[in-house]
Amino acid sequence: MSTLAIISHTEHYELANGNVVGLGSTVTEINHLLEIFDHIIHVAMLHDAAAPPSALPYLSDKIRFVALPPVGGHSFSDKIAIGFQAPKIIGIVRRTLKEADYFQFRAPTGIGVYVIPYLVLFNKRKGWYKYAGNWKPEHAPLAYLFQKWCLEHQSRPVTINGFWEAQPEQCLSFENPCLSDQEIAEGQLTITEKTLQFPIEICFVGRLEAAKGLDLIIDAFLDLDERLRQKIDTIHLVGDGSQRAAYEKRTEHSKMPFVFHGYLSRAEVHAIYKRSHAILLPSASEGFPKVIAEAMNYGCIPIVSNVSSIGHYIQDDVNGFLMSNLTVSALQICLSKLFSLDKDAYNHMISTTREFINRFSYSYYNQRLKRSIL
Repeated sequence: MSTLAIISHTEHYELANGNVVGLGSTVTEINHLLEIFDHIIHVAMLHDAAAPPSALPYLSDKIRFVALPPVGGHSFSDKIAIGFQAPKIIGIVRRTLKEADYFQFRAPTGIGVYVIPYLVLFNKRKGWYKYAGNWKPEHAPLAYLFQKWCLEHQSRPVTINGFWEAQPEQCLSFENPCLSDQEIAEGQLTITEKTLQFPIEICFVGRLEAAKGLDLIIDAFLDLDERLRQKIDTIHLVGDGSQRAAYEKRTEHSKMPFVFHGYLSRAEVHAIYKRSHAILLPSASEGFPKVIAEAMNYGCIPIVSNVSSIGHYIQDDVNGFLMSNLTVSALQICLSKLFSLDKDAYNHMISTTREFINRFSYSYYNQRLKRSIL
């Protein structure tokens, strides 16, 4: 019998009936980890707020949630609170580890500045660190750089996005799992039935903020040539953020078919992928976002920024379009390429091999953990 303790900043919420739900992408990944662990304890943050539709429950009583105080944010007071809560958070982590055979710490995150040193210096259990951020950032917060430095100078495995020159021996290139075997089968069927017929639908999935490229997306479409505008049926914007109202106001009289969906369930997001022909993600910094692989699984051509490890998987004009830089004109050039495709060229680009997509499956990820880490 093996027990895994996961420590993360993943948002969780308590429902009126007392059940706890968490960020859908992480919860789904953890549900699948029961294929290789008997019990899982997830130490993560419990927020006093209404759960978004994207939040999901754990599917087994073999997964137990342990609450951390919700810390983190961009303001100075938010960062101070991370430090003030350190003794309490370290205490919860220490007690939880006593029940576990293995641990996984999900970085980078604010609490990582003291939890990672604690795990390195005072924890003797086997385990690994999952670093989901940009491994080679041009600009990053000092807290993230410190966490990366710590992980480079310790001996336990670290799973990272992409393949890098002079990569430390313990840093293993791992794809970010996001698809079940059933979803991959559905995706292959969708791709065989999908065809390019203008006007088409385009989607964005993520936080509605400048860092994720929302300003670029809106500016690019508002300034798009009228001839190209006619090739667009709907622009789906899935997600939420503090600037959502401002984005809606900017676009409400634009005559462009923007649809703000807010948070959606996993099934609803996948339904949008199935009807869309491209996904936009011109973000400033990423690891390798799960939404890219999820959308590609259903025949969406990725139009993405060439940051971090994205260019390790997306080849320009082969299985997607890479922006040369983060500008409106660079995004418009990629959109023009998309709109100039004929049916054969489109079908060739979305015919991603099953082998490629399978690398983003939960089952493939779990088998790699068994071979390389456990």
